[in-house]
Amino acid sequence: MSSLNTLSEWLAHCERLHPKTIDLGLDRVKAVARRMGLQLDCPVITVAGTNGKGSTCAMLESILGQAGYRTGVYTSPHLVHFEERLRLRGEVVKGDELLPSFARVEQGRTQGSDEISLSYFEFTTLAILDCMSRAGLDVAILEVGLGGRLDAVNILDADCAIITSIDLDHMELLGPDRESIGREKAGIMRTGRPVIVSDPIPPQSVIDYAKDIDADLWRFGRDFNYSGDKLQWGWAGRGRRYSGLAYPALRGANQLVNASGVLAALTALREQLPVTAQAVRNGLAFVELPGRFQIIPGQPTLVLDVAHNPHSVAALTANLDAMGYYPTTHAVFGAMADKDLPPMLTRILPLIDRWYFTDLPTPRAATASALQAKCQALDPRVADRSATYADPVQALRAALSAADPTDRIVVFGSFYTVGGVLKEGVPRLQAQHLNT
Repeated sequence: MSSLNTLSEWLAHCERLHPKTIDLGLDRVKAVARRMGLQLDCPVITVAGTNGKGSTCAMLESILGQAGYRTGVYTSPHLVHFEERLRLRGEVVKGDELLPSFARVEQGRTQGSDEISLSYFEFTTLAILDCMSRAGLDVAILEVGLGGRLDAVNILDADCAIITSIDLDHMELLGPDRESIGREKAGIMRTGRPVIVSDPIPPQSVIDYAKDIDADLWRFGRDFNYSGDKLQWGWAGRGRRYSGLAYPALRGANQLVNASGVLAALTALREQLPVTAQAVRNGLAFVELPGRFQIIPGQPTLVLDVAHNPHSVAALTANLDAMGYYPTTHAVFGAMADKDLPPMLTRILPLIDRWYFTDLPTPRAATASALQAKCQALDPRVADRSATYADPVQALRAALSAADPTDRIVVFGSFYTVGGVLKEGVPRLQAQHLNT
């Protein structure tokens, strides 16, 4: 494949290889990894869950970076650019740095007479893991893409597994209820190694699997917990305690649950990756993660959030409710067609005064008109308070034009929705609005 000289060319190649977009299973990806001799010579932290994975990875990265460790973080999907999926030492990887790894995956895939087909996600995951393996890292933080047991990152054994909230999402692939979904996510656990379960009410399947394989189970509310008031919070776990902590820089009430899981993981790994209390304080104070209850400065108030399932939309609704009074709240919304839309929309409907439904550039997406129809079925008044748009930027421009300076605009739903707005440049859109 010497003709592939850019990241975009490699990504286009990956998209053509496999008949299925999502093809859960580890046999093919393990076989290619073996051919490549792929391994990471550093502690691995694997993070699974329905919501909170990205925040958990970001807090781990920030604290460990403050402690002086050379961190590598793999997350997916990306918001704007593919390179966002890999951060080395706190910086997004440059596209050129990935090219040799893509070539090594292709060489491993086509080695000998037995060519192995890989999905886009499997191919790109192997390339990113290969890049991480050559980066001289002290710790690798891996976010599960979907489920856990059969996700491509699970070819590596986690020194510590973290399972965040578990709720209903991707049910056609993971199962119809929390117990089934929990069992899939529990697949990242390993015998004798710590697993942090930060969901306050985890499915019994998660607890049972940890016992079955004799993993070192850390449960929220039993092995670690937090307390706090409006000014500060504290954490206590097995043999360690932090008090007088400032709230994490990531906004939202759910972030303390995520941060508690992070501190439990770091406590479980304290012999391999010791961190000081000051690194914890600084790491939580400086952590950043675009698109998670991200408030953009300016008027009107603009909130970006990739909430795209009932659990995350419930958290978004609670966070919006806590922001105080706004005369009018405008919502730019786009989502995948396979999402459980009625409970999502029902939860947030009371807070939204005007809707701007948007098409998204992927066949999996629900059309703007379909979203409008579903919302209107729940509340007939939506018909007079909504419109449809061809893309998120057009929808946001319409919202900016209609909003008063004291109003609030919420852009939420799919990564494509928030990413589409970020790609265009939110400050530029705001400036264009002010100049019109």
